[in-house]
Amino acid sequence: MHPFTKEVVSILKEIPQGKVVTYGQIAKLAGNPRGARQVSRILHSMSEKHSLPWHRVVNAKGEIVIANPEIALQQKLLLESEGVELINDKRVDLSRYQVGTMDE
Repeated sequence: MHPFTKEVVSILKEIPQGKVVTYGQIAKLAGNPRGARQVSRILHSMSEKHSLPWHRVVNAKGEIVIANPEIALQQKLLLESEGVELINDKRVDLSRYQVGTMDE
């Protein structure tokens, strides 16, 4: 596994329940601030294999951006089951739910 990929997987596993992070935030923590799209690909290809909490990752605006409506609904329901409230069924208040550092 590529070192960046390994670091992303490790970071993803540390996202606490009821919190979210952004694609860019993970990329930066993993050592590639411009690697948000890579984070998306890693989530898409490795979430099931590594039991990653993919639903806790949103875009920089706090929005659910998955194009597939069924999977986007699944993400919404999973977040809500963890106590995360969504605005207009698609946006998370980052000031309230975003992990500031992975030490939280």
